[in-house]
Amino acid sequence: MARIGIIGGSGLDNPEILNSPEERHIKTPYGEPSSPLLIGKVEGTEVVILARHGRQHTITPSKVNNRANIWSLKEAGCTHIIATTACGSLREEIGRGDLVIPDQFVDFTRHRNITFFDSFEPGKMNHTPMADPFDKNLRKLIISVAGKNEIAFHESGTMITIEGPRFSTRAESRMFRMWGADIINMSVAPEVILANELAIPYAAIAMSTDYDCWKKDEEPVSWEAVIEVFNSNVSKVLRLLLEVVPLVHQDL
Repeated sequence: MARIGIIGGSGLDNPEILNSPEERHIKTPYGEPSSPLLIGKVEGTEVVILARHGRQHTITPSKVNNRANIWSLKEAGCTHIIATTACGSLREEIGRGDLVIPDQFVDFTRHRNITFFDSFEPGKMNHTPMADPFDKNLRKLIISVAGKNEIAFHESGTMITIEGPRFSTRAESRMFRMWGADIINMSVAPEVILANELAIPYAAIAMSTDYDCWKKDEEPVSWEAVIEVFNSNVSKVLRLLLEVVPLVHQDL
């Protein structure tokens, strides 16, 4: 029987989407996760929800304990993980509020998880050794449901993570675009790596919060601006998740 772990925020930790939710506190070898787990059901399928940035975004991006989050979902018996995340887009055709179902992951982090790189050369993009970190079957299911429900999304994209509590500057994004990156997200590198270590199928749904900021000036995106856009569009992600979750144990 499938038990789906959902990591997110911006209303995704709302217990109202679950039937008879219960709160569970779990300690991990990496410390406590970002929030207590909410465990309940969506149309008979067991779901575990974890708020990556704490309830009502009380945790800043730089303080998220991503590895503890994944470990706690493992301890809760999750068989699959769907991560929802805000992202910045590097392609003009990806507009604010658009969904992206990424198919590649690149960790550009310079000081974190360096042992997972085949080689480390400053100024160059460092791939994790997992060629396909996002589970293909789970990703196909999400894409299929999005298409049937006429939810606008971009079927592929390279998610790139960078160091620090910010997104990117114009100069950095120009370099990332040269390497074929589509979206930037700063928070999920340890999640993806640990989920692969634990052999838990992991897929991501990214929502573009903005893209003009990388073309107009050198200022980093503010966390408040990211949350404002994500909150205004979170209904798309919720609608997609509520359609996907009951199908996982049937189709995978």
